[in-house]
Amino acid sequence: MRFDVLTLFPELFAPFLAAGVTRRAYETKQVDVRLWNLRDFAEGNYRRVDDRPFGGGPGMVMLAEPLARCLAAVKAQRADTAPVVLFSPIGDRLDHAGVERWSASAGAILVCGRYEGIDQRFIATHVDVQLSLGDFVLSGGEVAAMALLDAVARLQPGVLNDAGSHQEDSFNPALDGLLDCPHYTRPEEWNGLKVPEELLSGHHARIAEWRRRQRLAITAQHRPDLIAAARQAGRLTRADEDFLAGL
Repeated sequence: MRFDVLTLFPELFAPFLAAGVTRRAYETKQVDVRLWNLRDFAEGNYRRVDDRPFGGGPGMVMLAEPLARCLAAVKAQRADTAPVVLFSPIGDRLDHAGVERWSASAGAILVCGRYEGIDQRFIATHVDVQLSLGDFVLSGGEVAAMALLDAVARLQPGVLNDAGSHQEDSFNPALDGLLDCPHYTRPEEWNGLKVPEELLSGHHARIAEWRRRQRLAITAQHRPDLIAAARQAGRLTRADEDFLAGL
């Protein structure tokens, strides 16, 4: 899959693409990331990419023309009809199901906005999908783009050290959409705190039951909406319901 990123700050992506376990996906081109500097498509000696907003107000607005030129160059190089994605507060909230869909796609063209925003005429003309990470504002779309790329990369075959690692992630359907359980490693006692005895028992069924109950308890406490969704989808067993009733 291929992701083209339209940004004013391509240098922000260099350490991200070269660090951590997900770098395997980028190095092997399983997730082919191509960076496009918007200033290369601006005119004039100063390569201007923004201007004052009509109607007044604070900040600057990104010009439509450099964005349109850059997008045209990207589309001319791609052999598909990849969707154009803008990271925006009005976008659909990105979740695990959405990440799975993107991870199975051919990729996308990611537009990273800056300043007060992008000229609405570019959005209306060229943007196919708008995505949001949550109800907060970032200085630009680069961090959001990295979040999507990272989430997609770790789902690619062979990227994680253990092929089944992501199956244990929070929100994964393999865990019925629940949050993950707590994890422990050596030593068995640290600062007076001991590892739960179930994890030291060597009894696989007992360990599995402990982890399931921890996931249920943590999800019920912090994200009861996920419990409701799992219940509605018929993912909870009678034992699950009995445990939750006893909390």
